[in-house]
Order: sequence, then structure tokens, then C-alpha cells
Amino acid sequence: MLISLIGPPGSGKASVAHYLATRHGFEVLCTDNGTCDSLTALGLTATSCGDEKAMLDFVTDRWHERFVTLDLTTVSDMEAFIKRPFFLCVEVGSPLLTRWKRYQTKHKSLPLEKFVALDDEIAFGMSTAQASTRQPLVRSGSSAMGGNGIVDNLASVSISSPSAGLAALRRYVHVSIINDFPDRDSLNSHLSSLNLPSEERLRPCWDSYFLKLCNLASLRSNCMKRRVGAVLVSSNRIISTGYNGTPSGLLNCNQGGCARCNNTLEKGASGCGQNLDECLCLHAEENALLEAGRQKISTGQEGKGATMYCNTCPCLRCAVKIIQSGIRTVVYQLEYSMDARTKAIFAQAGVDIRQFHLDT
Repeated sequence: MLISLIGPPGSGKASVAHYLATRHGFEVLCTDNGTCDSLTALGLTATSCGDEKAMLDFVTDRWHERFVTLDLTTVSDMEAFIKRPFFLCVEVGSPLLTRWKRYQTKHKSLPLEKFVALDDEIAFGMSTAQASTRQPLVRSGSSAMGGNGIVDNLASVSISSPSAGLAALRRYVHVSIINDFPDRDSLNSHLSSLNLPSEERLRPCWDSYFLKLCNLASLRSNCMKRRVGAVLVSSNRIISTGYNGTPSGLLNCNQGGCARCNNTLEKGASGCGQNLDECLCLHAEENALLEAGRQKISTGQEGKGATMYCNTCPCLRCAVKIIQSGIRTVVYQLEYSMDARTKAIFAQAGVDIRQFHLDT
């Protein structure tokens, strides 16, 4: 494992490195132009690897051991290391005034304004002078601005991601630590609770893995009430995934497809779990179950799709499942209380429905 610590001046990166080295046996690595001297001043023995490429080779050959470094400070560094399965990037942050006061203990009489300038340079990869001469993204009077200062055409405005400094490195961060603790003992206690050396941070267990996939699936939800995702698994192999929202062929819930979910408090919105018989949204779990068998159901015999027979006209709750399963025809015997609404959504989704009277 290699933990890379990044953060602004005075945030406590060296204190975190000290904790990992003294409490968990991490070996501190640095580059020839890096933090070797400052770490030695803290009583830590640091191993110099030359440059970042040499450090990568060094750790790769010893991936089963524990290392920590403060010397990966560029995007190119991160791009090289982030691909490796033993790498963990930890950001250490702290309030500005707290960091300035800490910095004062090492660099006496540094005015706050100069510290802020230094902080900006490290954060954004440019000096205050460079920042003051940098062209803004959109200037007043430019073609992208309307007369009231509002952007008329967003497509004409180019907003790029940071390319230098700490701001550019945050996309690689796995763990963020806010170090506003008054002393090192308090910080160490917090670090112990995080269990940074855990191998699960590098390779999540199955429960963590599948729950994260659930969260990812939920981003596809269109339900106005709540985003939910589900993953159906057998022997740690994914069978299907699902998220909640209206069935295929109907308007999305967030486009007005489900009247129940779109009701506001002023219109007498349904509470959690209330009036579910009027909800057209499939639950994430239902979608996952339905998708697991959708291929067989939707193709059916000779690719014509399946037919469902039921002795009573389906309710809305069942109707949406029928639509999502790919069933093309429904045949029923007895009427039900919401037949008109069921037939309306079947018509919208292209499902044929007919009543058949059995001989008595």
C-alpha cells in the first residue's frame, strides 16, 4: 500500500505521516527535491527514491509493504500512480486561520496576506501576480453576456477544470480528512477511527462493492419522490440492476408521468407509503427482478412477446410490472376498480388488453 498525502500548508500532512509511520509501520518515501529534510526535522526517517518514476517502480516491487509520501504534487504524478491497485490518495485540509497559526510556529512573522498568497499559489498553481493578469472566463461586454450580465449561450462559454495545484488533484482523492483538532493526540484518535491502512480501502468487500453499484444505479432514477437503486446478485455475480421510475414507454416521473409522485404539499401530496396503488413508478427492486427475466418474457414464442392471463383486470401496481416485463398482451376475466386507468397506461405503452368471458 502507498498512501499519498496532499493538502495546503499547515494542514497537518506531516502529522498524518508521523501517525502512519509510528503507529502502523509505514515507511516514509520522498523524492530528491521533495520533503526529506522537513520530515527528518520531525524525527521521521525518510527514504529517497530519486524521482516520482523511481518511487513508482520502488513501491511496485514491494506492493505488499506499507509506504506513505507527501511528494506526489502534480497531475502527471497522480495519473501514473492512480492506475495501481495499491494506491490511496488522502487529502488533509484545515480552516485557513488555523493553518496560518500553525504555520506561524515554523515561519515567524509571516503576515496573513502573504500566507493567503502562498496558499493560493499552492491551491491553483499560480502566483497572485499571475492570477491578477489571467483572463476571466466571461467578461462583461463579451458576446456570451447579455445586457443584464446573464450568460445568453452556455455553449459558447468554456469552463475548464483546474490543470495545476491542489485544485487539479482533488479528482484523485479517495479519503478527505478535516484536521481542525487542537493537538496531535486528538488528530491521532480520529485517524485511528478512520482505519486508513485497511485493505478494504484498496479493494472493497462484496457488500461495499454492490452497495456502491446500487448508488450508481440510483442516478438513473427519474422518480420525483426518492432515488433508489438495486442490484440482483447470485454467487457474487450480477444478474440484473434496477432503479425506480415509470415503466418503459410512459412519460418519466420527473416529466409528469406519475401524478402521485408529482403532487406537491399544496395539492395534497401523499406521504411515504401512502396511496401506492396510484403510483406508476416501479421500485428499484421490482425493476431488477423484472429485468432478470425480461429477455425470455419479451421475446416469447417466435419473437411475438408473451401473453398474461389473469382472472381479474390488473391494478396499476401490477400493470406497470407487466409493461416493464415486456408482455405484449393481457387477457382478463373479471373487472376491477381501476380498469379505465389500467387500460389507459396499457394503451400508452402499446400493450393490448381484452376481456374474455368464460362459459358458466
